Amino acid sequence: MFLRTQTTGGRTYLLLVENERVDGCIKQRVLHRLGRLDQLQASGQLDSLLASLGRFSDKLAVLGAHDRGESIITHTRSIGPALIFERLWQECGIGAVLDEQLSERRFEFALERAVFMTVLHRLFVSGSDRAAERWMRSQRIAGAEALSLHHLYRAMGFLGAPLAPPGQAKTPAKAPSKASTRPKVSDDARHELRTRKDVIEEALFARRRDLFTDVELVFFDTTSIYFEGEGGQSLGQRGHSKDHRPDLKQMVVGMVLDNAGNPLCSTMWPGNTTDVTSLAPVVKRLQTHFGIQRVCIVADRGMISDTTIADIESRGWLYILGVRMRRTKEARDEVRARAGRFQTVHAKSDAAKAPSPLQVKEVWVEQRRYVVCRNEDRAIKDAHDRLAIVSALVQALQRGDKTLIGNNGFRRFVTGTGSHWRVDEAKVAEEARFDGKWVLRTNTELSARDVALKYKQLWTVEAIFRTMKSQLDTRPIFHKTDDTIRGHVFCSFLALVLRKALQDRLEAKGQGELEWAHVLDDLNGLQEIELTVQGKAYRLRTETKGTLSAVFGACGVALPTTLQPM
Repeated sequence: MFLRTQTTGGRTYLLLVENERVDGCIKQRVLHRLGRLDQLQASGQLDSLLASLGRFSDKLAVLGAHDRGESIITHTRSIGPALIFERLWQECGIGAVLDEQLSERRFEFALERAVFMTVLHRLFVSGSDRAAERWMRSQRIAGAEALSLHHLYRAMGFLGAPLAPPGQAKTPAKAPSKASTRPKVSDDARHELRTRKDVIEEALFARRRDLFTDVELVFFDTTSIYFEGEGGQSLGQRGHSKDHRPDLKQMVVGMVLDNAGNPLCSTMWPGNTTDVTSLAPVVKRLQTHFGIQRVCIVADRGMISDTTIADIESRGWLYILGVRMRRTKEARDEVRARAGRFQTVHAKSDAAKAPSPLQVKEVWVEQRRYVVCRNEDRAIKDAHDRLAIVSALVQALQRGDKTLIGNNGFRRFVTGTGSHWRVDEAKVAEEARFDGKWVLRTNTELSARDVALKYKQLWTVEAIFRTMKSQLDTRPIFHKTDDTIRGHVFCSFLALVLRKALQDRLEAKGQGELEWAHVLDDLNGLQEIELTVQGKAYRLRTETKGTLSAVFGACGVALPTTLQPM
């Protein structure tokens, strides 16, 4: 039944009607004529009727009392984050894999819930475990009600704990005394160290892998993350800081993605580990523990050395590696100088969604194959940037500013001694030859075009690292042991797994263009209000807005009803 209006002779009447099926057709049957609408409104009879009907609806009564300020609000929690990512957590198999790891262990708290809550915090706010424990109080996360800070610390230690070698019982590690020195660990020992988070990564891949899983490419990149404190027993070391914080100890984190952009595994080393030594052990692990016997690995500049390439080739793997043009003599003097016609992969276009312009050419030096790439837009930008640096340098030289020699941007373009410095025009001209170009080395049989395009996919990995250090800000890290540090960083890896899972589902529904920040804001804004009206307790859900409809639809999650009795 419902109300409708009917206009006759210039007057509008209010009718109570119902739908009924007659001869296969839906027709309306008038149950009662309530009267002229204007008279009902003027006399207040319509309001009285609605109020009278409202007495028989808990929902309307509670909402009306809440609007009039007659309710008592006892608690407000966000429900959107847990509703969506709990579904993805289970569909990705993370909860099941953790339960398998816990089958022979007994904890007095819900460790799987502690990990889930930490990962959820890493997605929405991030920060330390202490911040996660405070944030948890503002969320409704099933099974996490009894968790406290020391439970989170123990969960991180569980994830990062080393595994005993086969046939050897694991002895608990003793925390070093203040007077003890940091233990020296050989590179081989570091590479062979197996931890619980490694087993979890491999189990997640095994659950996802089937006969149709095609892992033809893996992408690898590294970054450094600095510590607020000492950084554990061995992970915290001083090295080349990509965060420009050489004053702080750091660790090196590596990330591997497959050709679909799914995070495969993460690796962690002490902060003084060089990029060039990190690639070979990753290849060995993928081959030994992931069962990926032959694939093409794509890695950025800094990973290339004769030793690394020989190790990869000995395992039968293909590679596409970036080359440091300025630091590698062969690339700088021979590859770049070789004559040859560039092939256009993507022409320059003014279309908003057009790919960046790209040209390639193949160069062989003895048995070594290189691909030279050129981006016209990047070349123009490089030229403008260099012009700005040289112009600023000329002005600085006119002032006689000796401190300019300490500026890396200026130092490339000056020559002279003592107080007699000038712009080196030859260096400026030489630098122009690098504009918009990069060089790749490969042992694949792919065309030069395909080599360049597959290498460009590596930028997805670099974007993942920016995500991990900003939106999924792993810092600050205050942990003091290697085990808890590994667990803390691993939660960022799991957060990336969930983010990729949600992105895949949105793209499958044609919603891939949604802004990630908007999705997080809208989910966090979906709240549940616990209130009491006339001695009865209810849960009231706030309205859906923004991206929520698309996100819940893509994940197949039903929204809770607006009002629920408790």
